[in-house]
Amino acid sequence: MYKIIEFKTMGDCRGSLIALEDNSNVPFKIKRVYYIFNTKEGVKRGFHAHRDLKQIIIPVSGSCKILLDSGDSKEELILDNPTKGLFLDSLIWREMYEFSKDCVLVVLASEYYNESDYIRDYSRFLKEIDNG
Repeated sequence: MYKIIEFKTMGDCRGSLIALEDNSNVPFKIKRVYYIFNTKEGVKRGFHAHRDLKQIIIPVSGSCKILLDSGDSKEELILDNPTKGLFLDSLIWREMYEFSKDCVLVVLASEYYNESDYIRDYSRFLKEIDNG
């Protein structure tokens, strides 16, 4: 499952602010935060799914496209609004591409890094979906 989460924006004449809070506007306890930036032209990223990890991807600057694959259906989205985050549940294959030069993606994760949680082979992903 995936969905767009719209974050409440607060601000005044000085600018805008969005607060991200565990189990409030973020539907899990945040255990890890990282960001992706300076992605070179023509580079594609992702190409994996997670067995248990849940994430929210927020384009705080610029834009990119993301292909989401549940094993049953595929959908391409454009991430280009810092007030909206893409929530990804476990077992969603993702591929990110067409990064703008100024693209910065902040990723909130429900778990600490664990290589064994990654499914990096698409055929293995499809097998795990079928067996799940």
